[in-house]
Amino acid sequence: MTDIILLSDPRVAATRVTDNGEPLLDTREFAALRVDTRQSDHDGSYAHLRADVVRRLLLAQQALPPGIRLLLVEGFRPPALQRRYFDEYAAALRTVHPDAGPDRIRQLASAYISPPEVAPHVSGGAVDLTLCTDDGCELSLGTEVNATPEESGGGCRTAALNVDDQARANRAAMGRAMTAAGFVNYPTEWWHWSYGDRYWALLTEAPAAKYGPAALSPTTV
Repeated sequence: MTDIILLSDPRVAATRVTDNGEPLLDTREFAALRVDTRQSDHDGSYAHLRADVVRRLLLAQQALPPGIRLLLVEGFRPPALQRRYFDEYAAALRTVHPDAGPDRIRQLASAYISPPEVAPHVSGGAVDLTLCTDDGCELSLGTEVNATPEESGGGCRTAALNVDDQARANRAAMGRAMTAAGFVNYPTEWWHWSYGDRYWALLTEAPAAKYGPAALSPTTV
């Protein structure tokens, strides 16, 4: 894990943000994008992403091999929900690691759930996704989307070796398409890709992140 920059890294929080005011768009309104409902919520937050992120997903879709589609699972996540996810996972880790201090728990938790103050999903710039066939049959990528490091034996890491050849090939196909469209991956989660957020800015050496915390407006929903 030494080569992986975690979201708890101080350099992520120190990255400057100059929000460009780009709106959140509902990905369900784009016929070329397939949106899964497993993370659906009362106001449709999960299906929303910043406008340029949607445009880049359409480019990534076009770059995939024939017969393969992106399957979007979750995009924008309200700050309160991000806080709840982080706190619940941190509490579970404290049970498993009772001798670990707050900083260590924060580091361990951020390998799976981002600290709320820097969370890519809160910016509307991050998307969790997988692959499926044209008729919606989900492809194998080695683990379930959102599998924890504990339950997957580390198989959730993008470069994990404990997945089969087909899963690695599918991850590689998705990686090529998403990278070509300008996204960066969070290496502890093969399904998590982002553009324009703090993590993206740090990895790409952009002068600033394009997106700070977002919010659904009444007109958006």
